[in-house]
Amino acid sequence: MKIIKTVEEFKEIRKTFGDKSVGFVPTMGGLHNGHLSLMKRAIAENDISVASVYLNPTQFNDKKDLETYPANFADDCALLEKAGVDYLFAPTYPVMYPDDYAYMLTEKRFSKELCGAKRPGHFDGVLTVVMKFFNIVRPTRAYFGEKDYQQYKLLDGMVKAFFMDIELVPCPIVREENGLAISSRNRKLSKEGLALAPKFHEILASGGSEEEIAAKLEAAGFKVDYVTIKDNRIYAAVFLEEVRLIDNLER
Repeated sequence: MKIIKTVEEFKEIRKTFGDKSVGFVPTMGGLHNGHLSLMKRAIAENDISVASVYLNPTQFNDKKDLETYPANFADDCALLEKAGVDYLFAPTYPVMYPDDYAYMLTEKRFSKELCGAKRPGHFDGVLTVVMKFFNIVRPTRAYFGEKDYQQYKLLDGMVKAFFMDIELVPCPIVREENGLAISSRNRKLSKEGLALAPKFHEILASGGSEEEIAAKLEAAGFKVDYVTIKDNRIYAAVFLEEVRLIDNLER
């Protein structure tokens, strides 16, 4: 696996790909089996596989959340290399934002709902950084987990709105045996928190109205951020031990 840290170097290497298909998985590090499932598809379905590891500060509205994000670059590199990824793009903030975030991409509707209503500016940061990655990597296909389903829908809309010749591939949520959606943030939970966390998915899957599900979550010990049913899907975010967890299910 070749590690690339500048846009100029990646663009030079990109010229050598020719007509080969390129599968891309953007990540913020703290890699786990959910990320690995995306990497495996990117490798299996394309001639060349590219991953990025970049902890993007523009999508964090909570500075403490950014500072405590559980990521280890050496561990991430080892995991990607073992998986068989061809190229890792690992830029810094000055590389990704030479304009110091003077320019940003904004969606005016769906990004203001659900997680966007609670995390102002979050999706501006997501859309902007992924657009930058797409322009650098120019992938044939890009892979995103359905745990962040709102994010996937917004990125899919961005690709269509700007006539980008990229196929976005949604990949099923990878869960622990107990139903908990695998997330880098799970590592921030205590042993007791990890024991309680699976109740989040269990309660979401139990049925009922938004109000009923929210009440069940509160009774179980979660602090509810939101529970929303939209377009035959239930979305929810909760806090457990001050760690924010998200999940969604088709209804």
